[in-house]
Order: sequence, then structure tokens, then C-alpha cells
Amino acid sequence: MCHDPLLPSPVAAALADYRSLRDAHDVRWGEPPLSYVVQAWATLYLRNDRDFWPMGLRQMAARLPDVPEEELEDHLGEVELDRLVRDALGGQTPIHLPALRLTPDGCAVAAEPRVVVDDRPLRTPLLLDSSRDKPVTVVVDGTTYVVEPGGAKVVEVAGPVSVDGQPVDLSPLVRRAPAARLRLRAGFPCRWSVTGGNGQGWYPEGAPPKLDGLRRPFFHGDDIVLDVPAEPLTVTVTRGMEYGTAEAVVTPQPGGETLVELTPERIYDAAARGWYGGDMHVHLNWMGEEPAAPALAAAAQHGEDLHVLNLVAGNVASERVYDREALEHWVGEDLPWSDERHLARIGVEYRSDLLGHFTAFGLRRTPSRYHTGFAGAVDWPANAVALEELRSLGGLTGYGHPFHTPFTDDDPPDVVLDRARNCSAREIVADAALGLIDSLDVLNHSSIAATAAVYRRLIGAGNRLAVTAGTDAVLSFCRRGTSSGPPGWERVYARVDGPLTAQSYAEAIRAGRTFATTGPWLELTVDGHGPGDRLDLAPGQRVEITVESIGPEVDTLEIRTADGVLAQGPPGRLAATLEVTEPTYVVAVATGGPHPRTMRADGAHAHTSPVYLDVAGRAVAREADVRWCLAWLDRLAELVRRFGVFDSPEQLDDHLQLYERAGDVYRARLP
Repeated sequence: MCHDPLLPSPVAAALADYRSLRDAHDVRWGEPPLSYVVQAWATLYLRNDRDFWPMGLRQMAARLPDVPEEELEDHLGEVELDRLVRDALGGQTPIHLPALRLTPDGCAVAAEPRVVVDDRPLRTPLLLDSSRDKPVTVVVDGTTYVVEPGGAKVVEVAGPVSVDGQPVDLSPLVRRAPAARLRLRAGFPCRWSVTGGNGQGWYPEGAPPKLDGLRRPFFHGDDIVLDVPAEPLTVTVTRGMEYGTAEAVVTPQPGGETLVELTPERIYDAAARGWYGGDMHVHLNWMGEEPAAPALAAAAQHGEDLHVLNLVAGNVASERVYDREALEHWVGEDLPWSDERHLARIGVEYRSDLLGHFTAFGLRRTPSRYHTGFAGAVDWPANAVALEELRSLGGLTGYGHPFHTPFTDDDPPDVVLDRARNCSAREIVADAALGLIDSLDVLNHSSIAATAAVYRRLIGAGNRLAVTAGTDAVLSFCRRGTSSGPPGWERVYARVDGPLTAQSYAEAIRAGRTFATTGPWLELTVDGHGPGDRLDLAPGQRVEITVESIGPEVDTLEIRTADGVLAQGPPGRLAATLEVTEPTYVVAVATGGPHPRTMRADGAHAHTSPVYLDVAGRAVAREADVRWCLAWLDRLAELVRRFGVFDSPEQLDDHLQLYERAGDVYRARLP
């Protein structure tokens, strides 16, 4: 047998370990019950994690009425997950989770039937939902379960079920159909979706049954054969955000093979303009239904035509760092499937739920630490220490999924700094002032509006930060909203000088030659200069600003300066003239409503890095933004004193001294 270069022995051993963890526990792989660990389980069965979290809070609040809301996270282990899923569904029976209703009068299966070809077996989760006032015994495949009065339990079913010794008719779970085959061909790797009339997805053998952020089934490749039912099916194909979608409805013949040839049309070609799109935050393994091998990342990157992929090793809620073995094997090297147009590296997500998570791209060597504050560990040292180390190892650093709380440009810092531990990028205001962080994922899976508002405050206060994008896609997830979507559903485009390499891409981002997008092309020029450039102007000098967009999902274009919105208009092209009297910056923003090309429910977004406009040698440092950052540091010090875990007063002092040094930088920028 040939050696698979994508699966060296240390990585293969780690994957086997992950499968054992999954089989011994569930999709949580035995991780402690932090909120995102619990959500990973619950969202297997719900539409998305927004269904989970309010219900989980209400359940904990009712059980623990004297516990403050910000401390409910510490009690997540007490949530009755099966009952929570039942309550959140509100009587619905989605196709992936049929129910066995245990009523005082008996029992009945409630299901939308799954199509199964020929006589193949069906294995499915089943919700045992009791409205009885006494415990009920249910035997599933020989295993006995006791469902408490009014309780619920999710079990796996592949064989007979009985209730109180009486067999249950499971025929409503299945609709049989004759088998057929499809061959899918585009001429190059793409993302495919094959869907039946009931919304059920069909996949090639061995492909994980993944759903994207809009709950559409998908897989990657070209010239692919898959078994399907001989009934009408919708086949769609696309290739990331630079392409449209082609679609066909086919009815394959029983026992035969039907060829479907579809090719998506290109909407724009970024690389032809010197721009390369990357996803700076993607996990191979981080809990989930199906542990992911590197070959899955290779297929996804080429199928999405994603120019740059930053796979990151990171922990979840304990000491274990997933994909550390892959990092140690490939650190400092392009991953084996890279070519002149597609670059893949493995880096790090450094994680502190108290202070924020950030990624590192382009590392030359492995770091000495990966996280703080988990599994009872102290919240020390500060993120700044890890940032210094990662940058010394060649890493391009950027805070990911930065802010989750709804937030506007006019809100004070305490609106964001409102909870104990929620993974927000709290330390970024200090790290930016001290020049320790390169970028901020303004486009992310959380609140783009909140992150963009904080970002504009930071650059208005005199910090140099590039706009980037990180989806936090997890290839080992199959059905968890945008986390199970394809890498690159959001991207940062960077204008690269010369060939695409890890170094040239990192240099382009550090220089701020970027924009981030869910799909639209967004181009900004100020007197012919683009993002990352700095113009030194005389007081009263005028500049001409132009913004151009490509993409059907854009509704509105904006030109913004440090003082707010300068101009707004429809998609395509927007121009404005600005008389510059004080130092400022110019950014462009594009927005639009929900669209099939955009995997976010809140619609399309794009945001550029700034063009900086100095006046007589003075850089922008808007007093209101500087004072906002100082207020942030004061609030952060209060939060760390209250919620930080330390072994000594000196450890706390390290954080407070960091904020004081950053405060000195901001105070020096005041008039």
C-alpha cells in the first residue's frame, strides 16, 4: 500500500484517538460542559444554537434562581439536555429527529419519513418524549432506558423498539425507494448538493453528511458517483464566493447510472486582479460527529477555490489540543495539497475565554503554550505574552469571533464587557495600543455589526489593524450552523505583491491591503490609493473617493470616515469628495439582505481596511475614540479583578500593568 502523504502516522494515531473519544462519549468527545460544548450536542437536533441557548438559560435559571445570570455558565453540567432539545423543538419532528411520543394512552411514532434505498438499514436518533406521570421503560436494540415522568431522552435506533414489553411499529420512520446512481461532473473540483423532495440530502460513500449555514447538504469533488433513490432530485453546484450556482432537476432510472454535467459560472476572478482570498480560522477537529482527516480539508479548499486556508490547532475546554500532532509534523511547511493558486498552512488558535481567542498563521515553529484558564487553570499570563511569542515565531496574529453582544458605534464599552467568560476579544484594546496584534476578524460567525463598531473605534484611536475574516468552520462538524459550513464562506482578500506564499500573504495583511466579505467584491480607492495606504495631506485638501462592488447580494454601499457615514448609495459604484481638515481614515462597507450566496441569516457584509489620511504629518487619533478605549481598559480591569482566576496577587498585577501601559499610549494621543 502506498503511504498517504496527507496522513502521517502521528496524525493517523490522533484521528484514531478522536474516533475513540467520539464513540465513548458523543459529539462532545468527553469535554467539560462549557456553553459551546453543550451547544455542540444540542444543535445536532435543533435548527441552530439560537434555539438552544435561551432555553438552556431558562432551564438553569428556574433550577438556580439565586445564581446571577453571568454565573450560569458554571452550572451547564446541570442542564437536562434531552429535555432541553424536546422543549426547544416545541412539538416539531424534523426529518433528522423522529419522536416516539409516550402518552398516558400509549405510544406513537411521529416522523417525517426518511427515504431509504432498497432494503438498506436505517440508523437514526429517536427522541423518547414522555407526557406520562410515571417512569416508562423503553428497550432499544436490546438496551433498556427509563424515561422519567415528563422526561425526554435521545437514543440511537437501528433495530427493534419496545415500550413496557410491547413492540413498537417503526415503519413510519422509513419510505423505501428503488436504488439508482448519479455521476456528477463539472470539469474541476466544486461544492455539490443533491437533495430529495423532502429536503433529505444524499452523499457519496465515505463523505460526511454535512449541512451548511442554511442547512443545505453539501460535499466536494469532481466526477463523483453516489447512490440515490430513483425519484426526482435537485442537483446544484458552485465553487465558493467567486462563482454562481448551476442547478438541474433529474430523475435517475432504477438500477442505472445518470450523468449530470454542470459548471458554475464565475462572477469575478480575484486572483487575476492580484487579490487572494483566505479563511484565517478553520479547525480540522474540535469535537463533532465525524473526526476529519487532512484529505477532507484538501477537498474543501480546492472545491471552494479558497486561495489560503489556515487550519488551526486548539483546545476546546480542557488541556487537550486538537490537531497538535499535525501542527508538530507540518509547522513551517505548506500542506501537501498546496499549489501555485492554493496555499494551506497549519497554525494555532490561542484561547482564553476570559480575554479572547486569536489565531496565528505562518508559524515557523510550535509555541510553548496554547491556552489559559481552562480546567481550573489560572488566567495567566495575559494574551500579550502569547502574542509576543507567536509573532517571534513568524506568526501573523488576529483576534477571532470577537464580539457576540449587539453593539453600535455609539455604545459605551460596558455594553460589550457584560459577562464573565464569553470568548470576546477583550484584551484587543490593550494589545492594539502596544502593537502586539496584526488584525481583527471583522467578518466572523458572531456579530459583524458589533465587531465592526469596535474596529472603527480602534482605528479611530490611532491603532493600525487590518480587517480579516475567519469562519471558525469545523470540518469534524456535520450539522452545526455555519460551523459545519465549508471553509471560506467568509474570506479576507489581500492584495499580494508577486507569487502567493505564506510570507507574501502575511505581509499583505500586515500592510492592511485587505477587505473581508461574505461574497461581494468590494474595492476602495482614495485618489487612486487603496486600503493600507497612507496619504499625507495639507489642511483643507480634497480627495476623491470611489467604491465599487460586484455581486448580486449587495443592497447598500457606504463610505465611512472617523466621523461616521460620509456617503451612502446603491450597489455598483459610489463616489464622494472629502475635504480633509483633521486626520482621519476612509473605509468602505457593503451590506445586503439574506441571499443564497450568503450563509449568514442576517445577510451579506463586506468591509475594507482603511486608507489613512494624515494631515501635516499627524495621524488619526480622534479624541472620542481614544477616550472610549481608555474607558474600555478601566472596565476590563474591573472585569478581570472580579472574574479572573489567579494563584497570586502578582499574576493579577501583570494584567493590570499591561492595561496601564496601554493606557499610557492612549493618553499620549490625547490633545
